[in-house]
Amino acid sequence: MKCLVCNRESPEKYCNFHKRAYNNIIQNFEVWQRATGLTWKEYLKAVVENSYTGAWAKELAGYLLKNKDG
Repeated sequence: MKCLVCNRESPEKYCNFHKRAYNNIIQNFEVWQRATGLTWKEYLKAVVENSYTGAWAKELAGYLLKNKDG
């Protein structure tokens, strides 16, 4: 199996890098939502546009915005 985001070999749908980014994105969404009222899509856009967001999280957020199977 390959990572859905970067095509690295992976036993799951995301490689270790994107799996960690996914977990962080999911964990932080609730906090952002309470603080800002953003929807899931708005949150993902904010993650992609934030200059402090790491590359793995930006890639994953971009993938999630474009794909429903994420």
